[in-house]
Amino acid sequence: MDTSFRTPPHSTTTDGAPRTVGVEVEFANLDAPSAAAVVRSLYGGALEPESPHRCRVTGTRLGDFAVELDMRSAHPGKSEEGDAGPLGKAVGKAVDGVVEALRPWWGNIGSLVMPFEIAAPPIPIDRLAELEPLFAALSAQGAAGTDASPLFAFGLHLNPQVARTDGAYVLDHLKAFLLLAPWLRREIRVDPTRRLTGFIAAFPTDYAVKVVDPAYRPDLDGLIGDYLEANPTRNRELDLFPLFAHLAPETMAAKLSDPHVRPRPTFHYRLPNARLGDPDWSLAQDWNRWVAVEDLAADRDRLDALGADFRAFAARKALDGWAAEAGRRLAV
Repeated sequence: MDTSFRTPPHSTTTDGAPRTVGVEVEFANLDAPSAAAVVRSLYGGALEPESPHRCRVTGTRLGDFAVELDMRSAHPGKSEEGDAGPLGKAVGKAVDGVVEALRPWWGNIGSLVMPFEIAAPPIPIDRLAELEPLFAALSAQGAAGTDASPLFAFGLHLNPQVARTDGAYVLDHLKAFLLLAPWLRREIRVDPTRRLTGFIAAFPTDYAVKVVDPAYRPDLDGLIGDYLEANPTRNRELDLFPLFAHLAPETMAAKLSDPHVRPRPTFHYRLPNARLGDPDWSLAQDWNRWVAVEDLAADRDRLDALGADFRAFAARKALDGWAAEAGRRLAV
């Protein structure tokens, strides 16, 4: 198993700072305090419990980690307050008291089917290997990943910081992802349950055919407009809502109302399984597959050539064979 981490074509931002990557991993069979203790044992810092189902580990050598049940209603402070009159607010406070008392119970029930999640701080690309022991330690403590149950639709999310913020850079990476997505699905062997949940839906074929066209070169506003028209949801294998909200907050605010979108200068890559407990899996494998996307995005000639070929495959209704073709072209 290859455990070396490849370096993408652009390892720094435009100001010369090293690019970082946020990593989120979902799992079961290990509660938040236990998982947080694993983090502290590896990286130091202080364990700060916030609720029975949420902990933080602050001041580690890598930064601050968050560990929580991925279930909004299990956590204090997660409800949103509406505009109510005095009576409504009084009733609301009484209801809130009951709700807060029930949150730990909801969390206990939810933990049977919902994943816990560790969100690592943004880590420089050249230090990603320091996260590999965390995956091994979680597995050793009994953490269960995607393959442990048909009910476990767990994922590994990578959030690579963008190297540039111009529309051409973003578009090239979207083109590259659309061209390599069938190959990525084949290599990752995406869990069927994760597909059924709809959280990592593939981009519509008609949209992919449009975007990979070498002649498709809109400005950033045009790219965002086309993207939202075809993909009015965060639930894509590569979610660009956080990046678009960072790059064009006014445009996104005018077109989208979703309180869950957090502006970030990152790609939000959600496709990989979280295969904790599998000795043949490593973080490096899924990171290196993402780097293949960045490699293609940085080579305009290859990008345009594959785009033209993808459109030809689509015109012949032969896209079932594109994953193999893309893999063959990557190996050349």
